[in-house]
Amino acid sequence: MHVPDGFIDAPTSAVTAVVAAGALAVSLRGARRELDERTAPLAGLVAAFIFAVQMLNFPVAAGTSGHLLGGALAAILVGPYTGVLCVSVVLLMQGILFADGGLTALGVNITDMAIVTTVVAYAVFRGLLKVLPRTRRSVTAASFVAALLSVPAASVAFTLLYAIGGTTDVSIGKVATAMIGVHVLIGVGEAAITALTVGAVVAVRPDLVHGARELRQGLKLRVNGVLVDAPAAPAAARTSRRTLWITGLVTSLVLAGFVSFYASANPDGLEKVAHDKGIDVKAEEHASAGSPLADYGVKDVSDARLSGGLAGVIGVGVTVVAGSAVFWAVRRRRGEAARTPSEAL
Repeated sequence: MHVPDGFIDAPTSAVTAVVAAGALAVSLRGARRELDERTAPLAGLVAAFIFAVQMLNFPVAAGTSGHLLGGALAAILVGPYTGVLCVSVVLLMQGILFADGGLTALGVNITDMAIVTTVVAYAVFRGLLKVLPRTRRSVTAASFVAALLSVPAASVAFTLLYAIGGTTDVSIGKVATAMIGVHVLIGVGEAAITALTVGAVVAVRPDLVHGARELRQGLKLRVNGVLVDAPAAPAAARTSRRTLWITGLVTSLVLAGFVSFYASANPDGLEKVAHDKGIDVKAEEHASAGSPLADYGVKDVSDARLSGGLAGVIGVGVTVVAGSAVFWAVRRRRGEAARTPSEAL
């Protein structure tokens, strides 16, 4: 659902850029409360993982493919404010380095893919957890539903933006029907990826999953008919943060550097609808079309497998570095703010 330049007119793009900038400012402040020395490294990894999985287009129907948007996954793993920042970092790297998603449409893409998906997914997720049992399975199930609904929500948001500032005269009813229909199907893939990932992390380190924080309560054992606190599990019994981080990074590199070669070559939901309905008539050439990594390939590398693999690995590396830098800076600001009152005394 990366919107190219030329789909939405300049005034609407400018307004969404202001909205996106405001949301990012709020998210930077909110992320200070979500990030600590344990979760800040995970946030950078989440951004890199989303970048990697977005390269894995999966077929849906009628010659159309879809890929992860990532808002639900990021919000549940590291929190809604940090989640908005994670997806925004990915979109920025994709737009500048890989010519994916227009630069003048960056505000549109952040609003649609980072803000809408994260807000909708986290609201649904929290709502479900209030009525479901406090178990790990509930977290995984709520993740599935939240991710499933976040994708058509993003398609509705795009349709509204197109109704306001679309550059071609296409029936909004037709656009809405096509966009929502195909993205409901894509949402199933998003839901499966999100639930599997959240379930895997919750299984080894539930204490690092923002959406599972309510599950952090001591295990109770019944002894002679009385419930007592069970002995705490030794630290060695659970996966270390370093091991989890390395495993996640290696997985991201393998997905982007190798598995991505086997991704579906069919156009994604927005590309298919834009072509079929004529939305792309006024699409503009990307400002970064001359980038050495444009279209997820390395310039002057003739072997398609090698070119795409190298581009994927570079993308994961750049994203994890950029994301980690942002989140460590946010975490540092949190530490400085916490020290200020004591220093004043």
